Amino acid sequence: MEKAPKPERKARMRETYLPFSQPDITQREIDEVVDTLKSGWLTSGRKCARFEENFAAYVGADHAVAVSSGTAALFLSLLVEGVGPGDEVITTPLTFASTANVVHHLGARPVFADIEFDTFNLDPERLAAAITPRTKAVLPVHYSGQACDMDRIMEIAADNGLCVVEDAAHAIGAEYRGRKIGGLGNLTCFSLFPTKNMTTGEGGLITLDDEDKGRRLRRLRLHGMSKDGWKRYHKQGSWYYEIHEAGFKYNLSDIQAALGLVQLERVEDLNRRRRAVAEHYTRRLADIPGIHPVAVRPHARSSWHIYPIWIDREEFGIDRNSLVDRLYEYNIGTSVHFIPLHLQPFYQETYGTREGDFPVAEKVYSGILSLPLFPRMKESDVNDVAEAIKASRP
Repeated sequence: MEKAPKPERKARMRETYLPFSQPDITQREIDEVVDTLKSGWLTSGRKCARFEENFAAYVGADHAVAVSSGTAALFLSLLVEGVGPGDEVITTPLTFASTANVVHHLGARPVFADIEFDTFNLDPERLAAAITPRTKAVLPVHYSGQACDMDRIMEIAADNGLCVVEDAAHAIGAEYRGRKIGGLGNLTCFSLFPTKNMTTGEGGLITLDDEDKGRRLRRLRLHGMSKDGWKRYHKQGSWYYEIHEAGFKYNLSDIQAALGLVQLERVEDLNRRRRAVAEHYTRRLADIPGIHPVAVRPHARSSWHIYPIWIDREEFGIDRNSLVDRLYEYNIGTSVHFIPLHLQPFYQETYGTREGDFPVAEKVYSGILSLPLFPRMKESDVNDVAEAIKASRP
């Protein structure tokens, strides 16, 4: 079967490829990492501890625990909340695999609740309807960097005796009713992956106000040991330690923390630049029929980790997949966040989910597309994307 001819190009093709995302690393980060390499101490130590202190202060939490990934943060947080076999944890189907995978690895059952069509966040009323006697925890995801309706979620959780672990992988620097994300639920989990608003290369953080749980999290991230390497091998340390429970190898190194220390100092500026890009996108896309950016609630200040749009196929003229191909022809990268988890083979085979279970998430998925967004983008880059989208309409 012959392919339909490509439409005549109606916008300028970029000379260089515009990536979907790009970390923002300066000489300051490089110097801090080199300083660590020269120090003779590379694993978790003083810089990791300082990074934790600084991050806790930034989000307004009593404690921050640095770990090897956002996934490790989610797993350990649910573990210290007592989630285990026979329990259920409610979350959104429109999220990355790690959100639900960690529930499965704890022996519990991930239960999905549908989302709001305009914000793509977990719908609190559908969350309430999904609660059963086996429900142990709620795992809301602050999609794209905009906070969920945390007042309502916390109210529902309190009424049902549930803990709330926030998946804030997208939400470093985001705010809800004037407060930084990081101290609203029982525990909050952040990702420091290279695409995130700040990065340590790989890494994650847990913030919380409970000192006892914070102490246990620090044990669990390093084999359940009573002392980490710094307390055993430094001059003031001691070789003796005890294993209080079977923990994991989830600690963050000082090399990674060195990168994080500088990124944290810069994150407000990085987010300011992200917001400027997002605002310019919103202006430029406003007059394109069928292109609908994610809604922004007045009580939430997004960190704009990603800039998602929803494409109305009937109004725009072509579907999402076709637009991805057209933008690639214009030398522009994109991504899709996310394929709903209930449509993935593992969850269908293991938990019996199927197409039609969560119609809002499926409708969103059918037309969702994340446009390029990173701090060093220029207005001209946004203009190129907008013009290419406009030119892609039949």
